[in-house]
Amino acid sequence: MSYLLQFLMCYAVWVLLVWPFKAGMDGWAPGAAQEMVAGALVAGLAATLFGGVFPRHAGRVLNPLRYLWFLVYVPVFAVFCVLANLDVAYRVLHLRLPIRPGIVKVRTSLKSEMGKVILAHTIALIPGTLVVDMVGQEMYVHWINVSTDSAEFRSELILGRFEWLLKKVFD
Repeated sequence: MSYLLQFLMCYAVWVLLVWPFKAGMDGWAPGAAQEMVAGALVAGLAATLFGGVFPRHAGRVLNPLRYLWFLVYVPVFAVFCVLANLDVAYRVLHLRLPIRPGIVKVRTSLKSEMGKVILAHTIALIPGTLVVDMVGQEMYVHWINVSTDSAEFRSELILGRFEWLLKKVFD
């Protein structure tokens, strides 16, 4: 059933993309039926190939609060990205190079695979951190300055800034 819904969503997007260019004052232009058939084929192929990526529940996709929380996430990400850039620039320009690099294990509470992937990419885009591996709920992160030995505090420092927002968007 979910693939049928995904097919219909893909096909609706195709129609909305093609319709403004093919519809005129006199109705559909010649050849529009061929393009609608091609759109059905492409939508079916997209639903088959990428069906596992889409959320399973249509109500979650149509929930406007998720999009609002994502709009909150973008500036939060931008602020922390700028702060991390300044921190890495300080470490590069400092004469004694105050770094303590290491690979640390952090645990996420996100359940959605898409949410975990977005979190991993977010961490990778922040200067000074890079996700090396992800196994289940645990991520192995290369960190430029390992400042604590406490696993909970490390998770809070690395993931805590973004995890609560991504949980509202994806979980």
